[in-house]
Amino acid sequence: MAVLATMVSEGVTDVVLTPHLDASRILEGPPPEHDEAMAALTSQAPAGIRLHRGAEVMLDRGLTPRAIATRRITLAGSRYLLVEFTRQVAGRSAGAALTQMVKAGLTPLVAHPERYSVCSVEIVTWWKEIGAIMQVDANTLFLPTSRGNRARDLVAHGLADVLAAENHGDSRSPGIPWPKLVASGLEAEAGLLMQANPAAILADQQVDSVPPAKVKVSLLTRLKGWVREVQE
Repeated sequence: MAVLATMVSEGVTDVVLTPHLDASRILEGPPPEHDEAMAALTSQAPAGIRLHRGAEVMLDRGLTPRAIATRRITLAGSRYLLVEFTRQVAGRSAGAALTQMVKAGLTPLVAHPERYSVCSVEIVTWWKEIGAIMQVDANTLFLPTSRGNRARDLVAHGLADVLAAENHGDSRSPGIPWPKLVASGLEAEAGLLMQANPAAILADQQVDSVPPAKVKVSLLTRLKGWVREVQE
């Protein structure tokens, strides 16, 4: 509960709980223990924050028609499903999986596309043309790493739809990058990425396009990141 309390103090109002699930293991919905965990968290959550159901689905195969129809693994029961791939996924393979989901009536929300080595402006543009939308990790956006560079490229080309923080019970929170974006003169873009579009997803509405935005990282920070990557 301390993590949620911290988020409330940072201005976070909604959290979608997205435990990891493999598509190959989903018949209809999440396992019973997820229901129990949700009930326990909801009863203890601090005032000022709303919890929503969801899952982060590893697309190791196609989803069953029943899993698609019940929408028990989508974000807050909406058309949006948070999905991920293995880190070395091929762009075409990912595109085929996304196409299958769109044809089934779902809108794939690709988690942390910057994590994939195949991620490029061209590939992500194609994924979006298929009908997917992109959730860039908000904290990665400021990292002086190759992954951070890819995240900034997506935002700079208007390809990001949502900025979120992938929290595993740690200190990562969307409340941390928000003031950095505001200080960079990107309050309007941050509002779309971190408020309006997430709210639209939870309401099962269409997300808005986000204009290109340049997120700056200092030269010294970039150099430190380059040295760290070389050493690793």
